[in-house]
Amino acid sequence: MGPQPTFRPATKADAAALAVLVDIAGEGMPAFIWSTLKPPGQSVLEFGRGRARRDTGGFSYKNAIVAEVSGEIAACLVGYCLDDPYDSGILAGTPDIVQPLVRLEAKAPGSWYVNVLATFPEFRRRGLGGKLLAITESKGREAGAPSLSVIVGSWNDGAVRLYRSAGYLGLASEPAILFPGCPHKGDWVLLTKSLKGNA
Repeated sequence: MGPQPTFRPATKADAAALAVLVDIAGEGMPAFIWSTLKPPGQSVLEFGRGRARRDTGGFSYKNAIVAEVSGEIAACLVGYCLDDPYDSGILAGTPDIVQPLVRLEAKAPGSWYVNVLATFPEFRRRGLGGKLLAITESKGREAGAPSLSVIVGSWNDGAVRLYRSAGYLGLASEPAILFPGCPHKGDWVLLTKSLKGNA
C-alpha cells in the first residue's frame, strides 16, 4: 500500500497545478478558451494560472481543495454553490462553446456544483476521485445546498461511471459545441444528487 493522500484548501501557490488540472478535467477546452482571451505574448498556461490566482470567480483557488501524495499535488476539486435564482442572462456575453454548459447550470440553481474534479495521470486508480466526491458531499451539506451537481461529456465513460456509482442521476443534456480539433462528439450531461433526507 502506497502513501496515503492528504487533503487541504488550495492556496495561490497552487495556481499552476490548478490550471493544468482544470485543463485535464475540461479535456483541452479551458486551454482553447484561454487562448482566445489571453493578451499577445502571454502563454496559455500563464493566463490559466492567473485565473486560478483570482480571489473571485468560479475557477479561483479559494474554491479549490487539493489532494497531495508525498507532498506532491495529485488531484483537485473546484466547487461552489450555483446562484439561486440562476441568472441565465449571462448567456449574452458567453462564448458559444460555453453556452450549453450555462444552460445546464441554470437547471440546478442553488446546488453545490462540481466545476472541476481531476487527477494527474500518474495518481489515477488510487481512489482519489471517490475521496474528493466525499468531500464534495460534506461541502454541499455545510453550505445548506439541496443537491450536488456536475456536468460531464457523454463520451467520458469513466467520469459518468464515477458519478453514477456515487449516486448521481441524469437530469438534462445539451448538444456539446466543441472546440476545433476536439476528438469527441456527443452531449454535455447534467448529473445531480439530492442531499435531502439522506444525511
